[in-house]
Amino acid sequence: MKIGIIGSGGREHAICNYLIKSNKINKIFCFPGNAGTSDIAENINIDIENFENLKIFILENQIDFIIVGPEKPLVNGLVDYLEKFNIKVFGPNKTASQLEGSKIFTKQLCQKFNIPTAKFGIFKNKEKSKRFLETTNFPIVIKADNLASGKGVYICNNQNESNKAVDEIFDGKFGKAESLLIEEFLIGEEMSYFTIHDGISFKTFSTAQDHKRVEEGDKGKNTGGMGAYSPSRLINPTLEKKIIDKIIKPTLKGLSILNCKYKGFLYAGLMIVNNEPYLIEYNVRMGDPECQTILPRLETDLIKILLACCEEKLSEINIKWSEKKSLCVVMCSKGYPDSYKKNIEITNLNKIRFNKNEFLFHAGTRKNNKKIYATGGRVLNFVSLGDDFGDAKKSILKNLKYLNWSGGFYRKDIGYKVTDD
Repeated sequence: MKIGIIGSGGREHAICNYLIKSNKINKIFCFPGNAGTSDIAENINIDIENFENLKIFILENQIDFIIVGPEKPLVNGLVDYLEKFNIKVFGPNKTASQLEGSKIFTKQLCQKFNIPTAKFGIFKNKEKSKRFLETTNFPIVIKADNLASGKGVYICNNQNESNKAVDEIFDGKFGKAESLLIEEFLIGEEMSYFTIHDGISFKTFSTAQDHKRVEEGDKGKNTGGMGAYSPSRLINPTLEKKIIDKIIKPTLKGLSILNCKYKGFLYAGLMIVNNEPYLIEYNVRMGDPECQTILPRLETDLIKILLACCEEKLSEINIKWSEKKSLCVVMCSKGYPDSYKKNIEITNLNKIRFNKNEFLFHAGTRKNNKKIYATGGRVLNFVSLGDDFGDAKKSILKNLKYLNWSGGFYRKDIGYKVTDD
């Protein structure tokens, strides 16, 4: 089979890494890929927002199956477009992708189908937003309605912080904003819960906990993710049943009323309060860096799972997982998530010798004349499997020490709730 993967991040490199192991696959194309994918696939420098050019390339090169990694092409309807040309593609359609594309869509779905979530209000301009905030209790959460690469969520502790958030959203920091969400701040612990769907049935696809804040101790600005570990320390059979019965199944029911079958990964960002789940947000794809953290624990052939979803045969697949623990630390460019320098060479990568339980997934990188350069905010994902999270973390820190890259930084406390530090 020939496979195409849409995207250029650590998630796509991880997916590529696990697909190439299958004897069903003889070639992978990555659109546009990164320095890591270039070693195991053919990177294609093509604008993934130009659906027409993508379609032409896919048909001309007789690619059998497309996997869409990032959220933006899903929200913009790439799956719908490709399926019109009988191209087999894994990912939710445009209607289902509103779960991530519009936070207001998801909140209204929660309200209609009694899905537990934080209390919220929808505001259409600065004046009404700020007037409401004058009488609210802090902290409060303010969210941009549209896609914001994980950065459109503000946790505000006072009026000044709230006003700044409102101004930034309505002034277009995350694109044109017709409205925003203001919701209560839930006190609990976050957890990422993944399911995979074929339009008829679904299966769980493990759990993770990620660290979104840029600074140690989970402080500072929100990022796309500084690291993660899997499985979540919070998951238990009682909690999992509540997540499925109170959140996942009612969501699928709500979509079915819109004549929409969900196909693809579904990522529920949850707040766990006294073993009760509350939906914070949905993502309509694997998380990043959660994907890099979860896939090393997968023992079933990934392509068999994805193909089964496209053939509505997921119920026939038994998904097996390793009992080992997985931890991921993200190396970022200095300055991230604000401004940072690009095209900085990353040296010493060739000095690191990874064992069978250690992995390196590239994100914002490119290769030129056998040299690797950082081109993005999140650059490299160091992942390790271990009998416990402490062992996994020691392995990662050892490799980061070998790297010793002066152009980057990382959080040294990833997984601090499940390790000794």
